[in-house]
Amino acid sequence: MRYQSFSPRQRLALTWWRQSEFQNRDGILCDGSVRSGKTLSLAVGFLLWSMEQFSGERFAICGKTIEALRRNVTDQLPVWLEGMFTFRERRSENRMVVTGNGRKNTYYLFGGKDESSYTLIQGMTLAGVLLDEVALMPRSFVEQALARCSVEGSTFWFNCNPAGPDHWFYTEWVKGARERNLLYLHFTMEDNPSLSQRVKERYQRMYSGVFYDRYVRGLWVSAEGLVYDGFTVERHMPEKLPETAGECCVSVDYGTRNPTVFLLWQREAAGQRRWCCIKEYCWDGRKRMRQKTDGEYADDLQLFLSGYYLRMVIIDPSAASFITELRNRGFPVQTADNRVLDGIRDVSELLREGALLFDRQCTATLSEFRSYVWDETAAAEGVDKPVKDHDHCMDAVRYFVRTVVRRESGRVRRRPKGV
Repeated sequence: MRYQSFSPRQRLALTWWRQSEFQNRDGILCDGSVRSGKTLSLAVGFLLWSMEQFSGERFAICGKTIEALRRNVTDQLPVWLEGMFTFRERRSENRMVVTGNGRKNTYYLFGGKDESSYTLIQGMTLAGVLLDEVALMPRSFVEQALARCSVEGSTFWFNCNPAGPDHWFYTEWVKGARERNLLYLHFTMEDNPSLSQRVKERYQRMYSGVFYDRYVRGLWVSAEGLVYDGFTVERHMPEKLPETAGECCVSVDYGTRNPTVFLLWQREAAGQRRWCCIKEYCWDGRKRMRQKTDGEYADDLQLFLSGYYLRMVIIDPSAASFITELRNRGFPVQTADNRVLDGIRDVSELLREGALLFDRQCTATLSEFRSYVWDETAAAEGVDKPVKDHDHCMDAVRYFVRTVVRRESGRVRRRPKGV
């Protein structure tokens, strides 16, 4: 692998521990925009530091999950450091042994996905830890990992994309980096010389609202106001939809006491091949003072589909009884990818591209686009989530986009990485 020239900030992230003015620091913390080179710089710097300073020691490399850690960091290290070290990973044990220049160290891989994860790292003695995507990890796990670094000369290496301004990591570590004796580096896309101007502009077009501020500008900002602030009637609900053709999909948000929603989707017949939501069904049992049974909803769905050739019904996997009813009747059912923030990012991107259109008769959907807002109470606690109210059409839109559109295009995205 050949590296292009590193930017000054990338070089500092790689070599800070060799520079006399920073050698007394207890670690380094890098945050900022996606695709800015943070992950590569921190991961390579961590390996170079640990292999030069120690031999026969143990280290931890941590990510949100082991899968994400391997995909974004450890599987890339042999490529990034080809010819310098030998890597031997024992996947069943989640550890990697690195040798080179007469030295040998062991690196344990950990996933900090929930509050119970801290037990995985308890009892270890470490000479250093690299925490990738640290803002996605629970505080208990992060603090336990840091407490394990008791070897003389051990350091902390942090890497993350921004979240909300009340997130515990921002308030205690980013804002307190100087007091905690850390070198703090803020990255932007301009710090990655391998990105062309065209690629940077593409990323600027991909996001809107809070996601633009965080992933493109690299800011710790609140998720507030409308979730889909880029939605407009003029652009996304034209007076007349383009002609559509082919198989249709129906996305379902199923409720017992809450409303049940069906949205019918079909592709544009020609031109840009956008997806169009042709019609909606919404039954609110509370307002109508009568709940429907699974059988009645299945009957309604049959009528809803009259005249259309069905490809699949996408439904939240929690709706177990209705899924069983539909399958017993021969409906082709696909359980939805119901990750909320990933789905919101994808819907926001498609709205920004103008790739989703809605018939003006979808009045319940329009009403929810205008009222679907971020939860300010949760934001004050550093948590991003929308208000769980009047969101049933929004859930159905998200299920369709995440389960069908993104998978078809091969663009199902997880949380953006810093490399």
